[in-house]
Amino acid sequence: KCELDFTTPYELLVATVLSAQCTDKRVNGVTPALFKKYPNTKKLAAANRDDLEALIQPTGFFRAKTDTLLRLGADVNERFAGEIPHTLDALVSLPGVGRKTANVVLGEAFGVPGITVDTHFGRLARRFGWTEEEDPVKVEHAVGALFPKKDWTNVSQLVIWHGRRRCHARKPACGACNVSQWCPAFGEGPTDAAQAAKLIREPRG
Repeated sequence: KCELDFTTPYELLVATVLSAQCTDKRVNGVTPALFKKYPNTKKLAAANRDDLEALIQPTGFFRAKTDTLLRLGADVNERFAGEIPHTLDALVSLPGVGRKTANVVLGEAFGVPGITVDTHFGRLARRFGWTEEEDPVKVEHAVGALFPKKDWTNVSQLVIWHGRRRCHARKPACGACNVSQWCPAFGEGPTDAAQAAKLIREPRG
């Protein structure tokens, strides 16, 4: 399940933009008030900059994100009549929307399968031996070739969840990992169950 709270494609797109360099938990703390004040792209595009900055400030980089959201709202209004597009090409043509964001929106809001390559996904794909690629687009294509298309969104969710909570960059919780028997990188972190259990964490707020 997507860890960002949303009820519409618009809400998910905005939340995903805000999640850059920010935890989902913190974004979820901001979006209820944000979506109450700006429930659609028309309202968002007409937002007062100071008001919008104040609402999203807790997510970090709020001035740049405000710029992105104002341009995003205007662009969706002008080019797509206020409706969030549901193709990869159309989504990545929007201000501030890359393949990662586009695939989140496609998979979660429109049911269009996609591989979402964030830092966790890329790290784990290499640890699991699925690919040696570093480039996110190449990782996306390499991993996509290993799984049926219908499973792409679910694979993305599971791998990102695992990367956030157990398979950390510096010290993975190998001894508390439920897929360790299949992992070629087993042993990069503590293999003792008690030690590893201390490394399991919820995402930071």
